[in-house]
Amino acid sequence: MAEPTVRRPRVALVGGDSLLARELRGLLAETSPAPVVELIAASAENATVLSALADMEEDDVDVLTPLSEKSLAGAQVAFLAGTPASSRRALKLNPPDGPLLIDITGALEDQPGARLRAPTVEPGSHPLEKRIEVIAHPAAIAIAALLAVISRRASLRRVIVHIFEPASERGKKGIDELQQQTVAVLSFKKLKTDVFDAQLGFNLLARYGEEALEPLEGVEQRIEKHLASLLVPFPGIPMPSLRLLQAPVFHGHSFSVWLEFEENPGPAELVKVLEDAGLDVRKDDPPSNVGVTGQTGLSIGAISMDSNHPRACWLWAVSDNLKLSAENALAAARESLR
Repeated sequence: MAEPTVRRPRVALVGGDSLLARELRGLLAETSPAPVVELIAASAENATVLSALADMEEDDVDVLTPLSEKSLAGAQVAFLAGTPASSRRALKLNPPDGPLLIDITGALEDQPGARLRAPTVEPGSHPLEKRIEVIAHPAAIAIAALLAVISRRASLRRVIVHIFEPASERGKKGIDELQQQTVAVLSFKKLKTDVFDAQLGFNLLARYGEEALEPLEGVEQRIEKHLASLLVPFPGIPMPSLRLLQAPVFHGHSFSVWLEFEENPGPAELVKVLEDAGLDVRKDDPPSNVGVTGQTGLSIGAISMDSNHPRACWLWAVSDNLKLSAENALAAARESLR
């Protein structure tokens, strides 16, 4: 007897050639049953070939179809992983009976029908009510996840977090500009500054230049807003003080975290609490953003007492920003793909 045919859900991936789209495609391929993925360009231009090798069969060639109402129709979920402009255009083109929009660019968070999501942090299940789900900034997700675990063991009084932002948060343009600057500095050539309007290569930035595509303080405010929303179900956690710095790294967020407790549990107890929660704790070899590339969740290390404050501890945490965003987007989509 022939085995029954398994119905494969159809999903659309707007901005199919972006860094986020690449992460999502990898995760979707591991889903069972693997959905049929429609790769859609971030614009309404003609279809383009994303990748093709000479020895590939014709069916294996990846083609980006233009963004249109037709390309969205028939999908259960549309991941918006391109640019803010393409996300807004997808919302405009999405038919009334169109797919659930899962926005990873943050462009639709102020829409009336939008809901901020971070399934890996949210307590309990969230029934599908809205047609727009906006994935929280990955730095906000990482911080909320860390504090939620720690607060189960010890009461927090104050939290301070320095966030080191990778170039990949500005997309492929950010990656390319950092790479060009790194080479240009070493060869004494003119720097390309279209994205950051400042030298990022071999440098740390507290602010971008005035002509940057997006001000760094605007990103910082978005992280604060998202983190405040994610911490609403955890009333015992104080809102952290945040400072965002642009680091000269390609991938991965890094966090320097200062925690003040009502009663300090100490580094050894913190290690136990974090390990019991299934987090990756590096006792002897602190994690790095390079080392967590492609890994799930948070890696934590360098946990120590604050030598000037008996109630406080320091710790270092890192996470793959693209992986974290993609995993939360897929988790939100599963509610619709069931």
